[in-house]
Amino acid sequence: MECFQVVESGEGIEAAILRGLAARGGLAGRRCSDRHPALLVVSPKAVLEGRELPRACRTILLPGSGGETLGELRAASAVSYGPSPRDSLTISSREENRMWASLQREVVTLEGHVVERQEFPIPLARRGEEMSALAAAGALLLLGVPPQEVGRGLSAE
Repeated sequence: MECFQVVESGEGIEAAILRGLAARGGLAGRRCSDRHPALLVVSPKAVLEGRELPRACRTILLPGSGGETLGELRAASAVSYGPSPRDSLTISSREENRMWASLQREVVTLEGHVVERQEFPIPLARRGEEMSALAAAGALLLLGVPPQEVGRGLSAE
């Protein structure tokens, strides 16, 4: 797995990604503070706050509403998440302590594998964390965690 960086404001996305990677038998992925991460994950709050982003990355995962915040950032590919049907990763339904994420179009992992359109469950502790959970799930998919294992990794404590 590749180097990734999370730009967030205390939403717990990076911690969830690290738990998800650890649930797969170890921390094969690594965080980075490099100016050119393979995967850059941007949180909804970071977009609202106008947080500074690296100048370049291979793949960016960001809220669908955050496209204008990219500025001069160079990325080979972009994957969006959010409530809009235009977003690549959306929420299809929500139950008490879980939601179903819907991958609206196929995406390519950092390792070059194609993940087909599908739905998969994501555990939730409380209301209001849907977008953070969606960001963590999207990052795990792009880092190569199979969709059927994403929810298990995110539920690991």
